[in-house]
Amino acid sequence: MQVESAPRSVVVRVGGEMDIDWAPLLYEALESVITRPDCPGEIVVDLAELTFCDSSGLDALLQARLTAEGHGRTIRLHAPSPQVTRLLEVTGTDQLFPVTDT
Repeated sequence: MQVESAPRSVVVRVGGEMDIDWAPLLYEALESVITRPDCPGEIVVDLAELTFCDSSGLDALLQARLTAEGHGRTIRLHAPSPQVTRLLEVTGTDQLFPVTDT
């Protein structure tokens, strides 16, 4: 995972496979960014390089979303793969995250 600061957002780049082994690390990275006092209002999770995500990865994103809301911030997903998009749709969580391809 890589974290990059932009003027109005923070970008967290996630790649590889997000499963039960990696999901806690994703949440920890997002929580660390979200709770920083200087964190901008939007956190972008760039999923362009994520090839697989299971329910534990989705749970990490959902937990991070709640943490972000508690701090007055939002999480946006960028470029999810068809598999991740399908996971979001099947679970009904696609309505909880703004998604962009650009």
